[in-house]
Amino acid sequence: MLTESLLIVLSIGLLLFGAEGFVRGSSALAIRLKISPFAIGLTLVAFGTSLPELVVSLQAASAGHADIALGNIVGSNIFNIGIILGISALICPIPVNLKIVKFDAPLALLVAAIFSLMIADGSVGRIGGIALVAGLIAYLVFTFLPSRREATQADFAKIDAHPPQAPHSIMLDLVFIVAGLATLISGSHLLVTQATVVAQHFGVNDAIIGLTIVAAGTSMPELSTSIVAALRKQSDIAIGNVVGSNLFNILGIAGLTCTAYPIINTNVTMVDYLVMVFLSALLLPLLWTGKRLIRIEGSLLIGLYLCYLWYLWPN
Repeated sequence: MLTESLLIVLSIGLLLFGAEGFVRGSSALAIRLKISPFAIGLTLVAFGTSLPELVVSLQAASAGHADIALGNIVGSNIFNIGIILGISALICPIPVNLKIVKFDAPLALLVAAIFSLMIADGSVGRIGGIALVAGLIAYLVFTFLPSRREATQADFAKIDAHPPQAPHSIMLDLVFIVAGLATLISGSHLLVTQATVVAQHFGVNDAIIGLTIVAAGTSMPELSTSIVAALRKQSDIAIGNVVGSNLFNILGIAGLTCTAYPIINTNVTMVDYLVMVFLSALLLPLLWTGKRLIRIEGSLLIGLYLCYLWYLWPN
């Protein structure tokens, strides 16, 4: 287990290194293209850091491990809210863009509830997968088309007050984004592989591996990206990353996975779906109160996630 533990440490280092480059390049590109940092956080950063979940879910489903594929999706959404938003709020209270509380967060709750109902009978087929992907396309169009018009001077003044240490050309911005994303994916794959070996060594089943080890592992890019964004006071990216990732996890990852390999659920229980929906619903009043996510609310989210782990993990 010593070799696996050292590789896990190495993978975490790769994730942190990749996140720094990815956030720098994305923030600079948002300014150059006159796209609001908020829209970048909800789309480019959120979806880019969710690529490890997509790769892992497709690989798991193709190999017949539906529990890992499904547990990865549900567990990642739970981890994103409980741990990533919780830690980000502890680092720096997060001001909330009104568009999140009025549209994106309620949509994330609705999508989580709909997916839970879809899987309630034990499976999601290709038609359901195609419907989810269609929902993702509609969301992307709705978010990006008005984003250039919504990019107010206030949006960019916020970043100008804390200018990203980014390169001075679009090509170099893209290099930062691509290199950072490649490092994130490599580090995430290494982490998941080694953590799964450790978990299987102790006899943990696929569903729990998917909901915890794999979900947390593939969410490390979101965690490291949101932490870096919070440290750099780029709150639109920090919170938009989580809400956008949760939407992409269901609409994109579940949609593409179910379209390619219809999922039959066996061990991911309705309790897991209810926890995902509950945390998505809880996020709404937390974001509304004071229009910011403060440290005590971040502590609450972390505490709830730890309670879920205590319930889930075998004694």
